[in-house]
This record gives sequence, C-alpha cells and structure tokens, in this order.
Amino acid sequence: MSKSPATTNMTKQIKPHRFAAIDIGSNTFRLLIAEPSEAGASPPWRTVCYTHRIIRLGEGLHHSERLADAAMQRAMQAFSEFAAIIARHQVAPEHIAATATAAMREAENGLQFRDAVAAQTGIDIRIIDGKTEAGMSLNGAAAVLHEKTRQDMLLFDIGGGSTEFIRAANGACRDAISRKMGVVRLVEAHLHSDPPSPQDYSAMLATADAHLAVVESSWPDHLPPAALVGTAGTVTTLAATELDLCPYDAETINNHRMSRKSFEMLRDRLLGMNQTERQAIRTIEAGRGDLIVAGLAIIEAVMRRWHYDAMTVVDAGLLEGAWLEISHAGKEPRMNADKSRAQLSNI
Repeated sequence: MSKSPATTNMTKQIKPHRFAAIDIGSNTFRLLIAEPSEAGASPPWRTVCYTHRIIRLGEGLHHSERLADAAMQRAMQAFSEFAAIIARHQVAPEHIAATATAAMREAENGLQFRDAVAAQTGIDIRIIDGKTEAGMSLNGAAAVLHEKTRQDMLLFDIGGGSTEFIRAANGACRDAISRKMGVVRLVEAHLHSDPPSPQDYSAMLATADAHLAVVESSWPDHLPPAALVGTAGTVTTLAATELDLCPYDAETINNHRMSRKSFEMLRDRLLGMNQTERQAIRTIEAGRGDLIVAGLAIIEAVMRRWHYDAMTVVDAGLLEGAWLEISHAGKEPRMNADKSRAQLSNI
C-alpha cells in the first residue's frame, strides 16, 4: 500500500503484529484486519476489524467486457473507506494485501482501474489468476474446517464472476480449476423473470452443469471427494437463512452441515418468492436478493452431478487465505508454492 493522505498518519505509530487483507470480488469487497493468534489456536487469527461492502464491480462485464463507470465509482468509495479504516487501525503498508479476482482480471480496463485506485487511495491491488485464487481459498477454509472434513473434500468457492473447485486431501491441494461461472454472470445471462421462471432456473442449471462437466474432465480419476464444502457469500447466506441467524456469526457458520433435503426446502421457498420478498428476509443482505437464485442453481448442479447428500459450509476462504499469506511473509507457506503451481489448473 503506497503512501497517501489516508495512510501518512498511520506510519507515525504502527502496530507491528497487525495485518490487513482485502478481497476484491466481482460482487463483494471484504476487509479483514487481524493479529496472529497464539501458536496452535483455531482460527490462527484474532480479528481486530471486519467489514464488507456489496459493490457488484462485475455489473455488465459479461456483455461489455469492461468495468462500468457506476461500478467503479462505487468501488472507489469503498476503497477510500477501507483505506481510512486501515489507517485508524495502524497497519503497516507492507502488512497489507489487496487481492482482486475475476472482474478486474477479465475487464479490458481492469489494470487502468487498479492504477487509479492506487493513485487515489494508496491501496496497491494485486490482480490474481484463478489458480492463485483457488489456493488462497483452500488455505483460508482449511484453517477452520474440522479435521475429518479436511481429509477428503471438494471445496467450491462461488464468486460473482467465477467459481473455483479444489480437491484436497488432509488440507493439501490435489488439483483445482477455476471456471467463469459466477452469480453475477449467471443472473445477467439467464434471470429474466421475477419470480424466477422454471425456464430461467433450468437455463442456470444447464449452464452450471456444462461447467461442472469440464471440471470433472480435468480430474485424472474423474472421482469426486467424499465431502462437499462450500464457501463465499452465497453459501454462507443460505446457511444463515436456514438457521435464521441474525446477526450473522461466522463461528456458527463454520462447519455447519446443510443436508440436501434442507437445501431443497430452502430452494423451493426462495424460488417461489419475488426479489422484493427474498430481499425482505432478514438474513439476506441488500444486493443479494437476485444473486441468491444463481447460487441455488450452482449448488444444486454440484449436488446432482456428484450425488452429495449434504454440504459443509465455511465462512473462511479467500480473504482469510490472503491474510494468512501476508501474515506468514518470510515464513514457511501454508501450502507449498512449487507443488501448488503444479497441481492447480485454470480454465
């Protein structure tokens, strides 16, 4: 993070053991400021500050291949707010990791916007590829998952612009793939009715399954792992809605098991509502009322294709993985970098 008016005062009295991570998604921006926990503690971070904003940076990208002016304005406002929060919490510039995913890496003007953000807010953004995104998501999720789940799992991370699928054994990556299948992309392509028509939802299911066929073909043995684990806002929102968890609590969500029957009941309930009705549910945050429909389709397609009867939900993912990476700088990485590059693939 380069010097700016928002960060100049921070250097006067920094907190040497404090680290900040920013997850710049196609829909949601998230900020975590934390300090390392004591050795052996779970999770391995102690949260000092967490906040997020629903920005929908990838709005219209599916059609225009560019970040829209309105989306960039919303994003710039969020970055300014994040820079001020980081300054107040006295995080050293070299202890800040800002990672951007599908929207910024795919947009024709993504690099231009990255440079504008640095100039205006002092936040230096690293645009990561799909395999790096998958590795960070795995590291973040594995830090809080139960050992039994980590033994043999398929982790999927539903974003606004892409979804990552990672097969892992004992917390280590076996292989991974990123697909251009995100909830913003699916909604813009297929959601034309309110409430969603059977035709709209079927089109989402068919699109999702076509991506899953490519995922499966990338696995040398074509075999799904024993446990299904979902992370990111769509999955955690569904879990919170099932539990009627308000206010939201990450520790309650981590390792929550949602049966397929419970998922299908929740699916039927939400698909029978219009967007206003879905948005009125207290566990569905403003801005997710339409996107939750695409999330349902992706999850259903995954459960159908690989015959899962339940899904474990985890709140931790890419954001926490980015925090672990910056906080472990100069130490042994949680995931062997050379090995992970060989194991991870991106389409």
